[in-house]
Amino acid sequence: MFDKLRNDDDRGQVGIGTLIVFIAMVLVAAIAAGVLINTAGFLQSGAEETGQQSSDQVTNRLQVVSAVGQDINGDTVDTVRITVKQAPGANNIDLSTTTLQFVHSSGSTDLTFGSYDASDSPSPGNDADFNVVDVQDEDGSIDADGVVLNDPADRAQIILDASSITSSGFTEGDTATIQINTQSGGNTELRLVVPETLSGASAVNL
Repeated sequence: MFDKLRNDDDRGQVGIGTLIVFIAMVLVAAIAAGVLINTAGFLQSGAEETGQQSSDQVTNRLQVVSAVGQDINGDTVDTVRITVKQAPGANNIDLSTTTLQFVHSSGSTDLTFGSYDASDSPSPGNDADFNVVDVQDEDGSIDADGVVLNDPADRAQIILDASSITSSGFTEGDTATIQINTQSGGNTELRLVVPETLSGASAVNL
């Protein structure tokens, strides 16, 4: 009975509007996807870096082989020699960036690297420093140009002037704790105990 009137212009306007909405939705989705991808990449990178640092703190540390007291003066140990090596699984460890915290009943002292001691002198001569001498080193990585443990077979001695570090001296029956901290954050704790008597001894295990 009635003819339906059709307006082609109206139909075209509807189609263009739908296309614009569709394009806008695609653009919004693309931008959102880009933000999510960038955020995921940033988080992944941060997680990998954190994981690596945590791993380094566990593995890149020193292992104490022995601790010996020498230069005994009456009832006092004047020099402490700590022989160290890489802990299992550790990467290269630069002893020049390693710090020591010496905790004794007379107080706490933070020690930093002084020098490579080619003459193997018994004392660093500075209560805020420790010296290093090589014990076993095949490739010369522990010398005046650098003190780096780069092989599981490498051995180095850390030399401490105990008589200068402790105000009362490192005497008979004394105890002390040393925290050895590498650049990566690897931590090794060493407890030193002086024997009850030093009479007649030229060197003692601590």
